Amino acid sequence: MASETLVAAAVALVVTASLPFYLYGAWYILDQEVVTWAVLLHHLKFITVGLLLTTVPVVTWMAPRFLDQLGGFAALHAFLGLQAYAMLIVALTGIVRIFQVKYRHDLYADADRDVEIDDLHENMGAWRGRLRVGVAGYVLFWLLAWVIGMVRFFLRYVLY
Repeated sequence: MASETLVAAAVALVVTASLPFYLYGAWYILDQEVVTWAVLLHHLKFITVGLLLTTVPVVTWMAPRFLDQLGGFAALHAFLGLQAYAMLIVALTGIVRIFQVKYRHDLYADADRDVEIDDLHENMGAWRGRLRVGVAGYVLFWLLAWVIGMVRFFLRYVLY
């Protein structure tokens, strides 16, 4: 079986590897003038890979070991990580409603129609706000959790 240090290094590498997927997925959708179904799916492929590269190590390696490592940095790392996932849920509450309205108005298949997205539903602005706050919050808390995780990694496995 691999040593704990080797597994910790692999987990740190996998979680770190998720950042380029998040950044490319965000850049790609922000760079598009019109969000079609193909654009949305391309964006979601990268975001999903980023989420998997973060979530699988959290669920399979970090969470089960949390109580054995309980301390200041571990608690802060877990708190920031949970906040990131909470913000992801906030984003999802917006994106699901936006998706439903755009799908109902056939804006993914016929994306060239000249329609203002806020005119599609009276709550569209609030849903878009939830999406923005949720995504920005997720990225902020993910970065903070990542920094604390890297500090923990170096203190526990490199500098010990």
